[in-house]
Amino acid sequence: MSAYRLPFIFIILWQVLLPPAPRAALSPSQVAVIANQRVAESLKLARFYMAKRGIPAANLITIKTTRQEQVSRFAYEREIAKPVRDYLDERYGEIKCLVLMFGVPLKIRPPKLSFVNRSALKRLRRQRDMIRQSGDKDKLKIVARRIKELRKTNQRAAVDSEIALVRQGDYPLTGWLPNPAYLGWQGRKNSLVKRRLLMVSRLDGPSPKVVKRIIDDALTAEKNGLTGKACFDARWPQPEPGKKLTGYAFYDNSIHRAAALLKKKMPVVLDDRPALFPAGTHLPAALYCGWYSLGKYIDAFDWQVGSVGYHIASSECATLKQPGSRVWCKVMLEKGICATLGPVNEPYVQAFPPPAMFFDLLTDGRFDLAESYMLSLPFLSWQMVLIGDPLYKVNLAGQRGVVNNSGV
Repeated sequence: MSAYRLPFIFIILWQVLLPPAPRAALSPSQVAVIANQRVAESLKLARFYMAKRGIPAANLITIKTTRQEQVSRFAYEREIAKPVRDYLDERYGEIKCLVLMFGVPLKIRPPKLSFVNRSALKRLRRQRDMIRQSGDKDKLKIVARRIKELRKTNQRAAVDSEIALVRQGDYPLTGWLPNPAYLGWQGRKNSLVKRRLLMVSRLDGPSPKVVKRIIDDALTAEKNGLTGKACFDARWPQPEPGKKLTGYAFYDNSIHRAAALLKKKMPVVLDDRPALFPAGTHLPAALYCGWYSLGKYIDAFDWQVGSVGYHIASSECATLKQPGSRVWCKVMLEKGICATLGPVNEPYVQAFPPPAMFFDLLTDGRFDLAESYMLSLPFLSWQMVLIGDPLYKVNLAGQRGVVNNSGV
């Protein structure tokens, strides 16, 4: 995963930007559920979830699209975005959150190239090969950038991230767009209209059984409370205060800060050694964040009922169903986590919610899963996916503890 170099400044004291308590939480009547008619389990699970959460029957949106995890940009617009937009046009302002059910595609392929573009791409590749022989690095960078633009790979995206903007009208499809709801961007100009944003979550996984378990676990944890430890896996010791941090260093420090914030609320395990939590550790994980084991889940956790966590690495949500895949989102769901998030393609590290911000919101008591994610998500029209019940509100009643720096 690349640490993409951009002017990238986070608001670290985001607490001052939070709305004062008390506040109205997301209600079931504000949630619309999207199911794919071509997948029988999609409709069954949609009705199961809506009944469990008391979501009105009128809030079901049915679409007809591919059963595959990938969808073309054309099919996305015609078969997913249009019916959802038509539904929302009739219920302006009522719906705040969309839930994509098992059976709804996960990611959008970049558009197919025209004959003219394919010919131009061929010429550019030949030119690139000649420049490589000459050793001119500056020219090579220019040509490489033109090839990337022509291939339109930056127009691929998560369905979930794109559908959040379904009411925005026209916007550029190349690359990411700053999320106007993100607390780190508050006060900055933005091309997107904040009131037209939709929160988006996905109830999906390797099987319908897993999806039912996710739904039930969220309700159980809300009722009984989330038990277990917050497990944070940094790679380096925390830097000195005041040091300017970007990329990997910023996110590693954010893991340290998440541990410090949560130690007042629950037991915390913080490991700042280069190695990851080792397999077979059996950590009773209620919350988790760590990095970086690319596409290879490490079985170090006993996921508690209602657990939430994510692993910072590229394409950890590239599939939720491919047999044999060891990407973190898929395997964490198989192993028992209740909610997770990850990218469907290369996101660059700063596309992830900063751990300190996400977990502080999630355990604040005022914000449900969908709100915590949306307020801490830097970019939209990009690669990130949230999996879990958007209405899930973490209940830490009775949790207390101290930081354990031993990592076990």
